[in-house]
Amino acid sequence: MTTRAIGARIPRNEDPRLLRGHGCFVDDVNPADGLHGAVLRSPHAHARIVSIDTSRARALPGVDLVLTAADLGEVNQPTPLLIPNPHLTYPRTPRPLAADEVRFVGEPVAFVVARDRYLAEDALAAIDLTWEPLPVVASVEAALAEGAPLVHADVPGNRAARMAQQVGDPAGALARAARVLRERLYIERSCGSPIEARGVAAEYDRRAGTLRVWVSTQAPLPIKNGLARIFGLPEFKVDVIAPDVGGGFGTKIMLFYPEEILVPFAAIRLGRPVKWTEDRREHLIAATQERGQRHDVEVAVDEDGRILAIRDRFVHDAGAYTPYGIVVPIITSTQLPGPYRLRNYAVEFDVVYTNTAMVTPYRGAGRPHGAFVMERVIGLIARELSLEPAEVRRRNFIQPHEFPWDVGLTFQDGGPTRYDSGNYPLGLELALERIDAADFRRRQAEARRERRYLGLGIGCYVEGTGIGPYEGAHVRVEPSGKVYVATGLTTQGQGHHTTFAQIAADALGCDPADVTVVTGDTRKFNWGAGTFASRGLVTSGNAIGIAARKVRDKALRIAAGLLEVSLDDLELTGGAVRVRGVPDTALALGALATVANPIRYAYGKEASEAALRLVKPREGAVLAPGEEPGLEAYAYYAPPQATFASGCHAAIVEVDIATGDVKILRYVVQHDCGTVVNPTVVEGQIHGGVAQGIGGALYERIVYDDQGQPLAATFMDFLLPTAMEIPEIEIIHTETPSPLNPLGIKGVGEAGAIPVPALIAEAVDDALAPFGVRVREMPLNPSRVLELVTEGRERGRGAG
Repeated sequence: MTTRAIGARIPRNEDPRLLRGHGCFVDDVNPADGLHGAVLRSPHAHARIVSIDTSRARALPGVDLVLTAADLGEVNQPTPLLIPNPHLTYPRTPRPLAADEVRFVGEPVAFVVARDRYLAEDALAAIDLTWEPLPVVASVEAALAEGAPLVHADVPGNRAARMAQQVGDPAGALARAARVLRERLYIERSCGSPIEARGVAAEYDRRAGTLRVWVSTQAPLPIKNGLARIFGLPEFKVDVIAPDVGGGFGTKIMLFYPEEILVPFAAIRLGRPVKWTEDRREHLIAATQERGQRHDVEVAVDEDGRILAIRDRFVHDAGAYTPYGIVVPIITSTQLPGPYRLRNYAVEFDVVYTNTAMVTPYRGAGRPHGAFVMERVIGLIARELSLEPAEVRRRNFIQPHEFPWDVGLTFQDGGPTRYDSGNYPLGLELALERIDAADFRRRQAEARRERRYLGLGIGCYVEGTGIGPYEGAHVRVEPSGKVYVATGLTTQGQGHHTTFAQIAADALGCDPADVTVVTGDTRKFNWGAGTFASRGLVTSGNAIGIAARKVRDKALRIAAGLLEVSLDDLELTGGAVRVRGVPDTALALGALATVANPIRYAYGKEASEAALRLVKPREGAVLAPGEEPGLEAYAYYAPPQATFASGCHAAIVEVDIATGDVKILRYVVQHDCGTVVNPTVVEGQIHGGVAQGIGGALYERIVYDDQGQPLAATFMDFLLPTAMEIPEIEIIHTETPSPLNPLGIKGVGEAGAIPVPALIAEAVDDALAPFGVRVREMPLNPSRVLELVTEGRERGRGAG
């Protein structure tokens, strides 16, 4: 019997190295004779650059280079529009350095390279700039107001895009319905805030004409290809390495950030290594952000609480540019239906420019917005009909026998929004049972008699994962018996070095500890897209599985020839091929790798012995037509469409009506990501997602004043939850394997964050029901909770 590596709760392969401090992040890259960069950023949300004089900065001792837009020449073109869309009628992307006009606080204006960062920062202060401030629009309301100032002079009404999709006959269903409920909902801005901020280091070898760049990124291959194009270099002369990446959360999928062009440009110009590391203030004002949307939703419902139709109109705040197209609002619009049977649905959104930081996907990428709207609709129906929200969900769920379920919308990747598998009713019941919902009303009533306010919240969601275009892998068995796996995407905390090793080991019948995984290094694997959209395990994982099975098949063929037996008589387990029932016939994978490389020389005692014992004389060429040396294989996997994970979160909170504090007493997660490769890794992903979801629900908020000045530019103002605020998270795994890929897996990276704002809103509603509170926005801070209680009392519905 063989032991399956897939599904095993094994320790993470990468942890010993990282815990011993042996990680290598971009800021650890210190090439000899290296210089340091610093960026001059706009202090204005909107202004014209009248003049810029860098002479004083250039004259400072230790300053090697000062760059403005004029110094970049043709390189200072608008950066690429990553994902075009015909509905994005006015796309605008930034230049590496602003040329004539700045459109948000933090936009780069100049770049200085000096002997050290201190000198570079001093030189920034010596640059003389004359500004002409321009009118500012810092919110979607201001941007859409009649006669509003324009963020881009050639974009009418500040509207970058308008898009609509429809399923069924929502207008007719709304017109015929006896009950139509309406709500306006808001979800505010946040940002990724990874523990490692962004960073870039570059060195250029003038003799070889090669450029090597280290970037804290989620997409090294697209950056490599783009840099080759920008600087007119052959792609094989450019290497991009994403070493250890200390968190990404979507923030690091943006390309190109200005610094990703400026640092290599400076290294090429100077012929010396250059490094730039983002500080926290830079991250909070200049890195991309997400979340800001305003929704106006209508729902038609029958007397039993069944949804007849939904119509949603929303506005999405794009910030000053749209480098990532309109992916985020498309995801919101297509994921809003969630796990519910919604046959009549209309959605229309406007994408609006404002004088604020750019918006690109951040963990959840539009899904938390959609879940918040849909789950708030569930609560609205429950309140209108005096039903438990859980019962409204039961009456509207898609049932297990209805899969595949076609939502009828075009998803973010241009494919169908078609749910491949799931069991939503089971997920709800498992979460309710674990949190003991059956006894909650009794406990809630007891607490209220003590003037304590407990609430139960539920959040259900469906998450589109595993989108294309493709990823690839290289799997090789070395003569030592160790297995080498390389893939093009990056890892930034997902445990890929463990789960990818488990997938390879499962196919090769070896110990996952004997598998070395390399990610994010274009020198090792040169094809792929990147780590985003909960796609890594689905795309690279399946590519690794396919490649490993090719290697397995070759090992079995070689062994069958050497042992003169049928393939059907062989098994591969314990790192060796053996005849079933005859254990002393074992041929180790390392020995087979030696045989698979028919050269005269074998290095090492074990390899030499294997060659002497196993290699047989043969006539003619040592490689048959079409045969390749080595025990290795390449493979690629391109998903036919997204695969859809799902889950149900439930929480009990206590709201202090004297302080407005919301404390989470219990938190339960039911999650279905198809085949679970490693439960510990999945749980780590869910824990991190829930923590970020709690931050987005109760703490984290990017705020701008009406002049576009950021008011949350430090961790004193932009609050992150700590271990004190994150409860113990109880996790229930269910598995409905996807029929769309060989491993049956679905993504999990963003799942934990998606429903948290929705369930916190429902829990606070439930806790403060005696005061008639209805939560319509996220995040909630204590002062806003107190305002809601006060407003409820003033309406005369409170209990005092």
